[in-house]
Amino acid sequence: MPNSLNLSQIRLIATDMDGTLTVSNKFTSLLLQGLEDLKESSTKVLITTGRSAGWVSGIAHYLPIVGAIAENGGLFYSCNSEAPIYLTPISDIITHRQQLAATFEHLKLKFPKIQESADNRFRITDWTFDVAGLTLDEIKTLANLTQTMGWGFTYSNVQCHIKPQGQDKAVGLLKVLQEYFPEITLEQVVTVGDSPNDESLFDTTYFPNSFGVANVSHYLDTLQHKPAYITSGAEGEGFCELARMILQRM
Repeated sequence: MPNSLNLSQIRLIATDMDGTLTVSNKFTSLLLQGLEDLKESSTKVLITTGRSAGWVSGIAHYLPIVGAIAENGGLFYSCNSEAPIYLTPISDIITHRQQLAATFEHLKLKFPKIQESADNRFRITDWTFDVAGLTLDEIKTLANLTQTMGWGFTYSNVQCHIKPQGQDKAVGLLKVLQEYFPEITLEQVVTVGDSPNDESLFDTTYFPNSFGVANVSHYLDTLQHKPAYITSGAEGEGFCELARMILQRM
């Protein structure tokens, strides 16, 4: 860890969830203790995930965190309220979902093997299908097709996302920070992720303190924006490594 990095100034950790907080797709007791320790030290944790509104609404209330952003910047769930806050304005949800479904069916004509994700029924702003079984070249083709139809596209180690253009984790996080945590500067924020849908969190234009957990190395060749630092531990162990470093420097 470079001595120039001043972790003692960090007041908020904005972190991805799957592959970043989890270990083999599960939360560990070590992670839960780390989140508790961070809360006790007044270091806020804000989850920023591609997971669905239905999943994230519960996560935001059951973990010792200040809230969670769902669907790659689509909605924000504060720990103090059950109602979602829309970060992407959508005038008609029913029409929006129908348009997303039609786009997915068009992609399926080209790639019959793609499968709608099980959590898609719990989504509001985006539409997902499983990344398993897709090659990087196939994902790139799917991304190009989606963009020609007027939608945005991203993917993680779990899912591919069809989403409104301009909706991403950085845009959503910046809105939440400005509106709900105006006392915290971007220099006091550290962002953490592990895959391509976290790339906007690695953009040093906005987030000078960004970390990838070790498994981000699988994607480094495909990322335009790379994390400033990489932990030695992978997945949730990497996050806990970062948490310990922050706590030790207080």
